[in-house]
Amino acid sequence: MKKHSLLNTYLQHYSTGERWNLIANDTENISQVVVIPAYAEREMLFSTLASIAQNPPSSLDNSFILCIINNKSNSPPAAIKNNLQTIKYLEALVKKKPLRKFNTDQELYPLLLALSDTKLRLGYIDASSRCYEIPQNTGGVGMARKIGMDMALRLLKNSSAPRNLILSLDADTLVQNNYLSAIKNYFTQKVKVAIVAYEHQMPLNYDEQAAICCYEIFLRYWVLGLTYAKSPWAFHSIGSTIITSTEAYLEVRGMNKREAGEDFYFLSKLAKMSKVGYIKETCVYPSARLSARVPFGTGKRIQRFLTGEGKEEYLLYDPQIFVILADWLQLMKNQFVCGEDEILMITERIHPMLKFFLRDCDFAAFWSKICRHAKDEKTLTRQLNDWFDGFKTLKLINYFTKEVYPLINMFEALARILSMLEMTGLKINSETKIPQLEEQIRILQYLRTVT
Repeated sequence: MKKHSLLNTYLQHYSTGERWNLIANDTENISQVVVIPAYAEREMLFSTLASIAQNPPSSLDNSFILCIINNKSNSPPAAIKNNLQTIKYLEALVKKKPLRKFNTDQELYPLLLALSDTKLRLGYIDASSRCYEIPQNTGGVGMARKIGMDMALRLLKNSSAPRNLILSLDADTLVQNNYLSAIKNYFTQKVKVAIVAYEHQMPLNYDEQAAICCYEIFLRYWVLGLTYAKSPWAFHSIGSTIITSTEAYLEVRGMNKREAGEDFYFLSKLAKMSKVGYIKETCVYPSARLSARVPFGTGKRIQRFLTGEGKEEYLLYDPQIFVILADWLQLMKNQFVCGEDEILMITERIHPMLKFFLRDCDFAAFWSKICRHAKDEKTLTRQLNDWFDGFKTLKLINYFTKEVYPLINMFEALARILSMLEMTGLKINSETKIPQLEEQIRILQYLRTVT
Protein backbone atom coordinates (compact mmCIF):
# COMPACT_ATOMS: atom_id res chain seq x y z
CA MET A 1 0.00 0.00 0.00
CA LYS A 2 2.80 2.43 0.95
CA LYS A 3 4.62 1.68 -2.34
CA HIS A 4 1.56 2.56 -4.43
CA SER A 5 0.93 5.66 -2.33
CA LEU A 6 4.49 6.89 -3.00
CA LEU A 7 4.12 6.07 -6.69
CA ASN A 8 0.82 7.90 -7.05
CA THR A 9 2.18 10.93 -5.19
CA TYR A 10 5.23 11.00 -7.46
CA LEU A 11 3.23 10.63 -10.67
CA GLN A 12 0.82 13.38 -9.62
CA HIS A 13 3.34 15.94 -8.36
CA TYR A 14 6.86 15.21 -9.63
CA SER A 15 6.68 13.30 -12.92
CA THR A 16 6.83 14.76 -16.42
CA GLY A 17 3.13 13.96 -16.82
CA GLU A 18 1.48 12.13 -19.68
CA ARG A 19 2.24 14.53 -22.51
CA TRP A 20 4.60 12.02 -24.09
CA ASN A 21 3.11 8.71 -25.23
CA LEU A 22 4.72 5.29 -25.36
CA ILE A 23 4.71 3.47 -28.69
CA ALA A 24 5.08 -0.25 -27.96
CA ASN A 25 3.40 -3.61 -28.25
CA ASP A 26 3.56 -6.00 -25.30
CA THR A 27 4.67 -4.46 -22.00
CA GLU A 28 3.42 -7.20 -19.69
CA ASN A 29 5.56 -9.21 -17.25
CA ILE A 30 8.66 -7.03 -17.27
CA SER A 31 10.89 -6.39 -14.26
CA GLN A 32 13.49 -4.03 -15.73
CA VAL A 33 13.42 -1.19 -18.22
CA VAL A 34 16.47 0.07 -20.09
CA VAL A 35 16.05 3.82 -20.69
CA ILE A 36 17.97 5.25 -23.66
CA PRO A 37 17.70 8.97 -24.50
CA ALA A 38 18.67 9.65 -28.11
CA TYR A 39 19.40 13.03 -29.71
CA ALA A 40 20.50 12.79 -33.35
CA GLU A 41 21.71 9.23 -32.78
CA ARG A 42 20.50 7.48 -35.93
CA GLU A 43 24.01 6.27 -36.68
CA MET A 44 24.68 4.92 -33.16
CA LEU A 45 21.41 3.84 -31.53
CA PHE A 46 20.79 0.70 -33.55
CA SER A 47 24.26 -0.67 -32.82
CA THR A 48 23.49 -0.20 -29.12
CA LEU A 49 20.15 -1.99 -29.55
CA ALA A 50 21.91 -4.79 -31.42
CA SER A 51 24.36 -5.25 -28.55
CA ILE A 52 21.47 -5.52 -26.08
CA ALA A 53 19.76 -8.02 -28.38
CA GLN A 54 22.80 -10.32 -27.98
CA ASN A 55 21.66 -11.00 -24.41
CA PRO A 56 19.98 -14.42 -24.04
CA PRO A 57 16.21 -14.73 -24.63
CA SER A 58 15.67 -15.55 -20.94
CA SER A 59 16.99 -12.07 -20.06
CA LEU A 60 15.21 -10.31 -22.93
CA ASP A 61 11.87 -11.82 -21.87
CA ASN A 62 11.60 -9.73 -18.70
CA SER A 63 13.37 -6.60 -20.01
CA PHE A 64 11.91 -3.69 -21.94
CA ILE A 65 14.06 -1.32 -24.01
CA LEU A 66 12.73 2.25 -24.09
CA CYS A 67 14.19 4.86 -26.46
CA ILE A 68 13.39 8.55 -25.96
CA ILE A 69 13.97 10.38 -29.24
CA ASN A 70 14.29 13.99 -28.21
CA ASN A 71 15.11 17.53 -29.25
CA LYS A 72 13.91 21.08 -28.62
CA SER A 73 12.00 23.18 -31.12
CA ASN A 74 15.13 25.32 -31.64
CA SER A 75 17.47 22.35 -32.14
CA PRO A 76 19.48 22.36 -35.40
CA PRO A 77 17.39 21.22 -38.40
CA ALA A 78 19.90 18.42 -39.12
CA ALA A 79 19.39 16.98 -35.61
CA ILE A 80 15.59 17.12 -35.96
CA LYS A 81 15.78 15.41 -39.36
CA ASN A 82 18.05 12.73 -37.88
CA ASN A 83 15.56 12.14 -35.08
CA LEU A 84 12.57 11.86 -37.42
CA GLN A 85 14.43 9.24 -39.45
CA THR A 86 15.27 7.36 -36.23
CA ILE A 87 11.58 7.39 -35.28
CA LYS A 88 10.63 5.92 -38.67
CA TYR A 89 13.09 3.06 -38.14
CA LEU A 90 11.88 2.42 -34.59
CA GLU A 91 8.24 2.54 -35.67
CA ALA A 92 8.93 -0.09 -38.33
CA LEU A 93 10.65 -2.35 -35.78
CA VAL A 94 8.01 -1.92 -33.08
CA LYS A 95 5.02 -2.31 -35.41
CA LYS A 96 6.77 -5.01 -37.41
CA LYS A 97 6.40 -3.19 -40.71
CA PRO A 98 8.34 -4.22 -43.81
CA LEU A 99 11.87 -2.88 -43.76
CA ARG A 100 12.49 -3.08 -47.49
CA LYS A 101 11.98 0.66 -48.00
CA PHE A 102 15.06 1.32 -45.87
CA ASN A 103 17.42 -0.81 -47.98
CA THR A 104 19.07 2.28 -49.46
CA ASP A 105 20.67 2.86 -46.05
CA GLN A 106 23.50 0.40 -46.60
CA GLU A 107 24.95 0.75 -43.09
CA LEU A 108 21.77 0.50 -41.02
CA TYR A 109 19.59 -1.77 -43.14
CA PRO A 110 21.43 -4.99 -42.12
CA LEU A 111 21.19 -3.93 -38.46
CA LEU A 112 17.47 -3.27 -38.78
CA LEU A 113 16.93 -6.68 -40.38
CA ALA A 114 18.90 -8.37 -37.61
CA LEU A 115 16.98 -6.50 -34.89
CA SER A 116 13.65 -7.44 -36.44
CA ASP A 117 14.55 -11.09 -35.95
CA THR A 118 15.40 -10.87 -32.23
CA LYS A 119 13.41 -11.20 -29.00
CA LEU A 120 14.08 -7.55 -28.10
CA ARG A 121 11.04 -5.97 -26.45
CA LEU A 122 11.26 -2.48 -27.84
CA GLY A 123 9.35 0.77 -27.48
CA TYR A 124 9.94 4.47 -27.98
CA ILE A 125 8.71 7.91 -27.00
CA ASP A 126 8.56 10.70 -29.56
CA ALA A 127 9.86 13.84 -27.83
CA SER A 128 11.03 15.23 -31.16
CA SER A 129 8.09 15.86 -33.50
CA ARG A 130 6.30 19.19 -33.57
CA CYS A 131 4.31 19.85 -30.35
CA TYR A 132 6.14 17.01 -28.57
CA GLU A 133 9.60 18.55 -28.30
CA ILE A 134 11.31 19.06 -24.96
CA PRO A 135 10.53 22.61 -23.78
CA GLN A 136 13.34 25.04 -24.58
CA ASN A 137 13.70 26.17 -20.96
CA THR A 138 13.58 22.69 -19.42
CA GLY A 139 17.06 21.21 -19.63
CA GLY A 140 18.14 18.61 -22.13
CA VAL A 141 19.41 15.09 -21.61
CA GLY A 142 18.27 15.18 -17.98
CA MET A 143 14.73 15.91 -19.12
CA ALA A 144 14.93 13.14 -21.74
CA ARG A 145 16.13 10.64 -19.11
CA LYS A 146 13.36 11.79 -16.78
CA ILE A 147 10.67 11.29 -19.44
CA GLY A 148 11.94 7.74 -19.97
CA MET A 149 12.43 6.87 -16.32
CA ASP A 150 9.00 8.20 -15.37
CA MET A 151 7.50 6.03 -18.12
CA ALA A 152 9.50 3.08 -16.77
CA LEU A 153 7.82 3.64 -13.39
CA ARG A 154 4.42 3.38 -15.03
CA LEU A 155 5.41 0.23 -16.92
CA LEU A 156 6.66 -1.43 -13.73
CA LYS A 157 3.75 -0.24 -11.60
CA ASN A 158 1.94 -3.59 -11.50
CA SER A 159 4.98 -5.86 -11.70
CA SER A 160 4.99 -8.72 -9.21
CA ALA A 161 8.79 -9.17 -9.44
CA PRO A 162 10.66 -8.92 -6.11
CA ARG A 163 12.80 -6.07 -7.46
CA ASN A 164 11.93 -3.73 -10.35
CA LEU A 165 14.83 -1.91 -11.97
CA ILE A 166 15.46 1.14 -14.16
CA LEU A 167 18.67 0.86 -16.19
CA SER A 168 20.14 4.11 -17.53
CA LEU A 169 22.00 3.73 -20.82
CA ASP A 170 23.14 6.03 -23.63
CA ALA A 171 22.43 5.65 -27.33
CA ASP A 172 26.15 5.43 -28.15
CA THR A 173 27.02 2.85 -25.47
CA LEU A 174 27.50 -0.83 -26.25
CA VAL A 175 26.87 -3.58 -23.68
CA GLN A 176 28.05 -7.13 -23.09
CA ASN A 177 25.84 -10.15 -23.69
CA ASN A 178 25.36 -10.70 -19.95
CA TYR A 179 24.38 -7.07 -19.28
CA LEU A 180 20.76 -7.77 -18.35
CA SER A 181 21.35 -10.94 -16.34
CA ALA A 182 24.36 -9.61 -14.39
CA ILE A 183 22.37 -6.58 -13.27
CA LYS A 184 19.32 -8.62 -12.32
CA ASN A 185 21.46 -11.09 -10.35
CA TYR A 186 23.29 -8.30 -8.52
CA PHE A 187 20.04 -6.84 -7.28
CA THR A 188 19.04 -10.06 -5.56
CA GLN A 189 21.20 -8.64 -2.76
CA LYS A 190 19.90 -5.94 -0.42
CA VAL A 191 20.89 -3.09 -2.71
CA LYS A 192 18.88 -0.24 -4.17
CA VAL A 193 21.41 1.56 -6.37
CA ALA A 194 24.45 0.47 -8.34
CA ILE A 195 26.75 1.44 -11.18
CA VAL A 196 28.07 -0.88 -13.88
CA ALA A 197 31.75 -1.13 -14.77
CA TYR A 198 32.64 0.86 -17.89
CA GLU A 199 35.41 1.22 -20.44
CA HIS A 200 35.31 3.86 -23.17
CA GLN A 201 35.48 2.51 -26.69
CA MET A 202 38.95 3.02 -28.14
CA PRO A 203 38.84 5.08 -31.37
CA LEU A 204 40.90 4.17 -34.42
CA ASN A 205 42.35 7.67 -34.72
CA TYR A 206 45.60 8.18 -32.74
CA ASP A 207 44.74 11.66 -31.45
CA GLU A 208 41.29 10.55 -30.34
CA GLN A 209 42.85 7.56 -28.58
CA ALA A 210 45.12 9.93 -26.67
CA ALA A 211 42.16 12.16 -25.82
CA ILE A 212 39.92 9.44 -24.39
CA CYS A 213 42.84 7.79 -22.57
CA CYS A 214 43.66 11.11 -20.88
CA TYR A 215 40.02 11.71 -19.94
CA GLU A 216 39.36 8.25 -18.55
CA ILE A 217 42.56 8.37 -16.48
CA PHE A 218 41.25 11.63 -15.02
CA LEU A 219 37.91 9.99 -14.14
CA ARG A 220 39.56 7.03 -12.46
CA TYR A 221 42.08 9.20 -10.62
CA TRP A 222 39.16 11.11 -9.10
CA VAL A 223 37.73 7.89 -7.67
CA LEU A 224 41.17 6.80 -6.42
CA GLY A 225 41.57 10.10 -4.58
CA LEU A 226 38.16 9.85 -2.94
CA THR A 227 38.85 6.21 -2.08
CA TYR A 228 42.04 7.26 -0.30
CA ALA A 229 40.07 9.89 1.64
CA LYS A 230 37.46 7.25 2.57
CA SER A 231 34.81 9.50 1.10
CA PRO A 232 31.30 8.04 0.77
CA TRP A 233 31.22 9.62 -2.70
CA ALA A 234 34.01 7.47 -4.17
CA PHE A 235 32.16 6.16 -7.22
CA HIS A 236 31.90 6.96 -10.92
CA SER A 237 29.04 9.21 -12.04
CA ILE A 238 28.39 8.28 -15.67
CA GLY A 239 24.85 8.27 -17.01
CA SER A 240 25.16 5.04 -18.98
CA THR A 241 26.23 3.08 -15.88
CA ILE A 242 23.48 3.95 -13.36
CA ILE A 243 21.00 1.33 -12.16
CA THR A 244 18.28 2.14 -9.66
CA SER A 245 15.38 0.26 -8.16
CA THR A 246 11.99 1.89 -8.62
CA GLU A 247 11.88 2.20 -4.83
CA ALA A 248 15.04 4.31 -4.74
CA TYR A 249 13.91 6.35 -7.74
CA LEU A 250 10.73 7.32 -5.91
CA GLU A 251 12.60 8.13 -2.70
CA VAL A 252 14.69 10.81 -4.44
CA ARG A 253 11.72 12.08 -6.47
CA GLY A 254 13.16 11.00 -9.76
CA MET A 255 15.67 12.25 -12.27
CA ASN A 256 16.47 15.95 -12.60
CA LYS A 257 16.04 17.94 -15.83
CA ARG A 258 19.58 19.30 -16.20
CA GLU A 259 21.18 20.04 -19.54
CA ALA A 260 24.37 18.30 -18.40
CA GLY A 261 25.73 16.77 -15.22
CA GLU A 262 22.34 15.20 -14.61
CA ASP A 263 24.02 11.87 -13.84
CA PHE A 264 26.29 13.37 -11.13
CA TYR A 265 23.41 15.08 -9.33
CA PHE A 266 21.03 12.14 -9.69
CA LEU A 267 23.55 9.63 -8.35
CA SER A 268 24.50 12.00 -5.53
CA LYS A 269 20.85 12.10 -4.43
CA LEU A 270 20.58 8.32 -4.64
CA ALA A 271 23.80 7.89 -2.63
CA LYS A 272 22.31 9.90 0.23
CA MET A 273 19.69 7.23 0.86
CA SER A 274 21.53 4.06 -0.18
CA LYS A 275 25.08 2.80 -0.62
CA VAL A 276 26.04 2.67 -4.30
CA GLY A 277 26.98 -0.85 -5.38
CA TYR A 278 29.48 -1.68 -8.12
CA ILE A 279 28.59 -4.33 -10.71
CA LYS A 280 31.86 -5.70 -12.06
CA GLU A 281 30.40 -8.87 -13.60
CA THR A 282 29.51 -6.99 -16.78
CA CYS A 283 30.70 -3.85 -18.56
CA VAL A 284 29.35 -1.05 -20.75
CA TYR A 285 31.33 0.72 -23.46
CA PRO A 286 30.52 4.43 -23.92
CA SER A 287 31.54 6.14 -27.13
CA ALA A 288 34.68 8.27 -27.14
CA ARG A 289 33.51 10.65 -29.85
CA LEU A 290 34.00 14.40 -30.01
CA SER A 291 30.92 16.48 -29.13
CA ALA A 292 29.95 20.04 -28.25
CA ARG A 293 26.31 19.30 -27.43
CA VAL A 294 26.66 19.78 -23.67
CA PRO A 295 28.87 22.19 -21.68
CA PHE A 296 30.90 19.38 -20.07
CA GLY A 297 31.24 15.61 -20.10
CA THR A 298 33.01 13.09 -22.31
CA GLY A 299 32.31 14.66 -25.70
CA LYS A 300 33.19 18.16 -24.58
CA ARG A 301 36.39 16.98 -22.90
CA ILE A 302 37.45 15.14 -26.08
CA GLN A 303 36.75 18.24 -28.14
CA ARG A 304 38.78 20.37 -25.75
CA PHE A 305 41.73 17.98 -25.95
CA LEU A 306 41.70 17.78 -29.75
CA THR A 307 41.32 21.52 -30.34
CA GLY A 308 43.76 22.56 -27.65
CA GLU A 309 41.13 24.70 -25.89
CA GLY A 310 42.19 23.34 -22.52
CA LYS A 311 45.86 24.24 -23.13
CA GLU A 312 47.31 21.47 -20.93
CA GLU A 313 45.17 18.36 -20.44
CA TYR A 314 47.74 16.15 -18.72
CA LEU A 315 47.09 17.64 -15.29
CA LEU A 316 45.39 16.27 -12.17
CA TYR A 317 44.54 17.46 -8.67
CA ASP A 318 47.46 17.43 -6.26
CA PRO A 319 47.13 14.30 -4.05
CA GLN A 320 47.81 16.49 -1.00
CA ILE A 321 44.25 17.78 -1.34
CA PHE A 322 42.92 14.26 -0.83
CA VAL A 323 45.04 14.05 2.32
CA ILE A 324 43.30 17.18 3.61
CA LEU A 325 39.92 15.73 2.68
CA ALA A 326 40.77 12.46 4.45
CA ASP A 327 41.82 14.29 7.61
CA TRP A 328 38.65 16.40 7.56
CA LEU A 329 36.38 13.35 7.17
CA GLN A 330 38.27 11.51 9.92
CA LEU A 331 38.00 14.52 12.21
CA MET A 332 34.24 14.66 11.84
CA LYS A 333 33.84 11.01 12.82
CA ASN A 334 34.83 11.90 16.38
CA GLN A 335 33.51 15.40 16.99
CA PHE A 336 29.90 14.85 18.00
CA VAL A 337 30.43 16.54 21.37
CA CYS A 338 32.30 19.54 19.96
CA GLY A 339 30.81 22.92 19.17
CA GLU A 340 31.26 24.59 15.80
CA ASP A 341 33.90 27.05 17.03
CA GLU A 342 36.00 24.26 18.50
CA ILE A 343 35.79 22.25 15.29
CA LEU A 344 36.85 25.24 13.20
CA MET A 345 39.82 25.77 15.51
CA ILE A 346 40.87 22.11 15.17
CA THR A 347 40.63 22.29 11.36
CA GLU A 348 43.53 24.77 11.37
CA ARG A 349 45.78 21.87 12.38
CA ILE A 350 44.73 20.04 9.20
CA HIS A 351 45.29 23.12 7.05
CA PRO A 352 44.81 26.83 7.83
CA MET A 353 42.73 27.33 4.68
CA LEU A 354 40.23 24.61 5.62
CA LYS A 355 38.65 26.91 8.19
CA PHE A 356 38.09 29.57 5.55
CA PHE A 357 36.52 27.07 3.17
CA LEU A 358 34.13 25.87 5.89
CA ARG A 359 33.24 29.43 6.79
CA ASP A 360 32.41 30.10 3.13
CA CYS A 361 30.11 27.06 3.27
CA ASP A 362 28.42 28.39 6.44
CA PHE A 363 29.48 25.30 8.38
CA ALA A 364 29.01 26.90 11.80
CA ALA A 365 25.31 27.61 11.26
CA PHE A 366 24.74 24.14 9.81
CA TRP A 367 26.53 22.35 12.66
CA SER A 368 24.76 24.36 15.33
CA LYS A 369 21.39 23.58 13.80
CA ILE A 370 21.81 19.83 13.41
CA CYS A 371 23.35 19.46 16.88
CA ARG A 372 20.19 21.01 18.31
CA HIS A 373 17.84 18.71 16.44
CA ALA A 374 19.66 15.39 15.88
CA LYS A 375 18.42 12.67 18.24
CA ASP A 376 21.58 10.55 18.21
CA GLU A 377 25.04 10.16 16.66
CA LYS A 378 23.69 8.04 13.79
CA THR A 379 21.30 10.82 12.76
CA LEU A 380 24.06 13.41 13.12
CA THR A 381 26.39 11.37 10.90
CA ARG A 382 23.73 10.98 8.21
CA GLN A 383 22.93 14.69 8.21
CA LEU A 384 26.63 15.58 8.05
CA ASN A 385 27.12 13.27 5.07
CA ASP A 386 24.05 14.77 3.39
CA TRP A 387 25.48 18.26 3.89
CA PHE A 388 29.07 17.46 2.94
CA ASP A 389 27.95 15.64 -0.19
CA GLY A 390 29.58 14.95 -3.54
CA PHE A 391 29.07 18.53 -4.69
CA LYS A 392 30.68 20.05 -1.56
CA THR A 393 33.49 17.53 -1.87
CA LEU A 394 34.12 18.80 -5.40
CA LYS A 395 33.95 22.41 -4.14
CA LEU A 396 36.56 21.68 -1.46
CA ILE A 397 38.93 20.10 -3.97
CA ASN A 398 38.49 22.97 -6.43
CA TYR A 399 38.94 25.50 -3.60
CA PHE A 400 42.28 24.06 -2.52
CA THR A 401 43.36 23.73 -6.15
CA LYS A 402 42.73 27.42 -6.72
CA GLU A 403 44.07 28.73 -3.40
CA VAL A 404 46.91 26.40 -2.37
CA TYR A 405 47.76 23.36 -4.50
CA PRO A 406 47.60 23.93 -8.27
CA LEU A 407 47.14 21.06 -10.69
CA ILE A 408 50.21 18.90 -11.22
CA ASN A 409 51.44 16.54 -13.91
CA MET A 410 49.04 13.65 -14.43
CA PHE A 411 51.55 10.85 -14.11
CA GLU A 412 53.29 12.31 -11.08
CA ALA A 413 49.88 12.60 -9.38
CA LEU A 414 49.01 9.02 -10.34
CA ALA A 415 52.29 7.64 -9.00
CA ARG A 416 51.74 9.44 -5.69
CA ILE A 417 48.10 8.44 -5.19
CA LEU A 418 48.85 4.80 -5.99
CA SER A 419 51.71 4.88 -3.47
CA MET A 420 49.41 6.44 -0.86
CA LEU A 421 46.90 3.64 -1.47
CA GLU A 422 49.70 1.06 -1.32
CA MET A 423 48.79 -0.23 -4.77
CA THR A 424 51.96 -1.78 -6.10
CA GLY A 425 50.67 -3.42 -9.29
CA LEU A 426 51.74 -0.57 -11.56
CA LYS A 427 55.07 1.20 -11.91
CA ILE A 428 54.94 4.72 -13.36
CA ASN A 429 58.01 6.66 -14.40
CA SER A 430 56.86 10.03 -13.08
CA GLU A 431 59.98 11.69 -14.49
CA THR A 432 58.51 11.28 -17.98
CA LYS A 433 56.10 14.17 -18.31
CA ILE A 434 53.89 12.58 -20.97
CA PRO A 435 54.60 8.89 -21.72
CA GLN A 436 54.05 7.37 -25.14
CA LEU A 437 50.41 6.52 -25.90
CA GLU A 438 51.11 2.79 -25.59
CA GLU A 439 52.30 3.37 -22.02
CA GLN A 440 49.28 5.53 -21.25
CA ILE A 441 46.98 2.75 -22.46
CA ARG A 442 48.83 0.27 -20.22
CA ILE A 443 48.30 2.60 -17.26
CA LEU A 444 44.62 2.97 -18.10
CA GLN A 445 44.16 -0.78 -18.37
CA TYR A 446 45.58 -1.19 -14.88
CA LEU A 447 43.34 1.57 -13.48
CA ARG A 448 40.33 -0.21 -14.94
CA THR A 449 41.11 -3.19 -12.74
CA VAL A 450 41.25 -1.17 -9.48
CA THR A 451 38.49 1.46 -9.88
